[in-house]
Amino acid sequence: MRIAAGVLGLVFCAGVALASTEDNAPTAKQSPLDFTRDTLTETRAIIDSDRTHNQQLDALRVLLASFLDTDTMGKRALDKHWKKFSAAQRVEFLKLFRELFQRTYVQKLLLFDRPDFEYVGEEQEEGHVRVDTLIVTPRDEFAVTYQFQPASSGWLASDIKIEDLSLTTNFRRQLDHLLSKSSVENVLGRMRRKYGEASSGETP
Repeated sequence: MRIAAGVLGLVFCAGVALASTEDNAPTAKQSPLDFTRDTLTETRAIIDSDRTHNQQLDALRVLLASFLDTDTMGKRALDKHWKKFSAAQRVEFLKLFRELFQRTYVQKLLLFDRPDFEYVGEEQEEGHVRVDTLIVTPRDEFAVTYQFQPASSGWLASDIKIEDLSLTTNFRRQLDHLLSKSSVENVLGRMRRKYGEASSGETP
């Protein structure tokens, strides 16, 4: 639980540039479990490589760009505040949120000491498929659950839970706190200062 809390606590932090890619898109016949296994196998290879820390971060965020459905996560994270945003503000928020979410997930992967990934199983639930995994290190292990929705490319993860703590829910709480005290533009400005340069030039 200590590690899970650390993962959930990393929100407005410094990180790496983001770029979209379709290289990791699942094949039509891949199950969510197979797609997860392939992605995490590539993740492990990157972490175990001799690349510099920044090169690892860069490679991981490219890999995960076609694994995570951050648009869905961002809309859920805004929840009731979504209606406060204009069309242009929504586009900008989702772009910045994608950078935020991927940095959170990517940077925390690199904190583990050469992790092993174990695959518990896959289960069909109402409206989505749940894939249960474990991250195992020499010192610890904890459960990571991916929630997948069907997509044109195959599957996309629309939420991640660390020891039953949802990353999307955590962001929702933090954004609700910020937007209850500050304006939409102020919150976007805060995100823009940290993530704007990395996300500029991308299409949402």
